[in-house]
Formats: sequence, structure tokens, C-alpha cells
Amino acid sequence: MLSPAPAILLDLDGTLIDSEPGILSSCHAALRALGHTPDPSLDLSAFIGPPIDDIMRVLLEPYGDDRTTEAVAAYRADYGQNGLLLSRPYPGIAEALAALQGAGAQLILATSKRREFAERILEHVGFSGHFSAVHGSEPGGALDHKPELIAHIIERQGLAPDHCVMIGDRRFDIAGAQANNMRALGVLWGYGSQEELEAAGADGLVAKPEDLAAAALAMAAPA
Repeated sequence: MLSPAPAILLDLDGTLIDSEPGILSSCHAALRALGHTPDPSLDLSAFIGPPIDDIMRVLLEPYGDDRTTEAVAAYRADYGQNGLLLSRPYPGIAEALAALQGAGAQLILATSKRREFAERILEHVGFSGHFSAVHGSEPGGALDHKPELIAHIIERQGLAPDHCVMIGDRRFDIAGAQANNMRALGVLWGYGSQEELEAAGADGLVAKPEDLAAAALAMAAPA
């Protein structure tokens, strides 16, 4: 009996694309919309990965402002118009996705970003054709966090976790995979450090996009 084709779940921000310029721009816009003057030296690289609600809560704290809901709405309004268009694919990712698809793997996007934004970004950077499904957060917040999101993907796509790999750059991706008995591959070109990914318990690490396809396929192979 043939084994099912492996399913490769991929994070978006910090894994496929450098999204920091657009996220930073829209965070500034959100702060200005609430009457604040953004710090021009603001560095968001350590914050990219969790849901935007968590990021905005941290950014508002120095201002003594708890209007997270209003800030998130302002952020999304700007991001949908401007920020997402600033996303840049990492060099070598297009080739890695093509190699995975060519090897018969099913590619599924698993991002904490709103699904509608993720779909538009994939189209913008030319990656849409590689993915069989795109999953992200939805209005209401039920799928904001990776454990719940990955569980939803497994159910919706009918996946066998032991034939899947979750690929991401932050501890949130690793935790989401572990919560669903799925192996996790950490990438070192994104926003999380090697120390963060190792401490989170990643099953493997990959340093360069050109090595991604081989590492993912090897990890997805049944023991």
C-alpha cells in the first residue's frame, strides 16, 4: 500500500516572505490613527509571529493605551491597502516551493495572518499556484493561534499528522505542531533565533532556503 503524499504546512511571515516593512508601516499608521507619535526607531522583528492583537497590545503599552481592538482595526485597514504590498519573498523560496510541489508534496499555508491578506500576498509574490489550501485567522479569533489553526487544518484537509511537517521561523510554529503530534522544522532566515527554535523543541533546523525542500521531504518521510 502506498504511503499518502506528505503534507507540508508553511508559515508565511519570516518563512516565505520578509513582511516586516509592511507590518511596521501599518503599525505606525495604527498608532497615528489613535493619536500617538510612533517611535521612528521601533524594531518589530522580535514581535512578528504572534497574532496582531498581541503585537498591538505590546505597542500600546508605553502610551498607557488599552484600545487594542481599535488599534487592530486601524492596522488592518492600512495593511489591506498598503502594508501587504510591501512583502518581499526571500531569495530561493520560489525554487524551494517548486521543488516540494514537484516531489508530490501537498503545500498548505498555515499563518496567524488573516486568511484574506495571506491569499493576496501569495498572489502578489507569485506563490499562489504552489498551494493546495490557504488557512489563516478568521474574524472572531477562533484560529488566531497555531495549535488551534493546525488542528483545524488537519480536520479540514483530512491529514495524517505523521505524514506532515510544519515549517516556521518562530516558537509559535513549533508549539502548534507539537500540540498536534506533528513534526516541526525551524528556518533560520526569519525572525526567530536558533536558540528560540531549539528551546521550543524543533525537530530540525534549516539554515538556507535552497536546503528547505530536501529537509522538509526527509522529515515528512515515515519512520
